[in-house]
Amino acid sequence: MNLLSHWLLAAVSIGIAAAIIPGVQVTLVGALIAAVVLGALNFFLRPFLLVLTLPITIFTLGLFSIVINAVLVLLASAIVPGFAVGDFWTALLFALALAIVNWVFHLWRNSDDN
Repeated sequence: MNLLSHWLLAAVSIGIAAAIIPGVQVTLVGALIAAVVLGALNFFLRPFLLVLTLPITIFTLGLFSIVINAVLVLLASAIVPGFAVGDFWTALLFALALAIVNWVFHLWRNSDDN
């Protein structure tokens, strides 16, 4: 049940971030599939990219990881039908908005635990 609620919350986060950022279109099914694809890309590909770009990430004090997130968002938009991101800068803004929305949901879920 926890996995299902996490998946649905990720899909809602994608929908909210897409509504905030112009240039991102997502359908309901696209958001559900994008949540799975982004989760898989973050699990399998992101660690490799972080190690590969470690010197740049250290030099930019970790800010380059946002660029990696934008690249993963662009890759997910190329894979998932119903999820379209216009260009790199839109993907960068979407990655930032998604991180903020996920952070707010994380705070909300942790406040329910107390």
